[in-house]
Amino acid sequence: MLDNFSPHLTTKKDSRVGDWAAVNNVELAYTPTNSSWLNRIEAQFTALRYFTLDGTDHATHKEQGSMIRRYIIWRNQHAADERLREVVAKANVA
Repeated sequence: MLDNFSPHLTTKKDSRVGDWAAVNNVELAYTPTNSSWLNRIEAQFTALRYFTLDGTDHATHKEQGSMIRRYIIWRNQHAADERLREVVAKANVA
């Protein structure tokens, strides 16, 4: 699922992405303009930002990538965590 961010729209014309999608049985679905809230992954990005990036100043991209990987591992092990559910629920409403 992709929103209408202009680089995403080029995937319609980009044969590499289109070819990859066809070979891997992936359908590229675009949300309507001004409706990124329909993209359910957006709420997960909000939680990622809240738990790993807000209020930080990582010295390197490697350090930041490490924090994101650690969050994803934690998130997958704690999908029922109440704080996580609250953050995702707030993002889904916005």
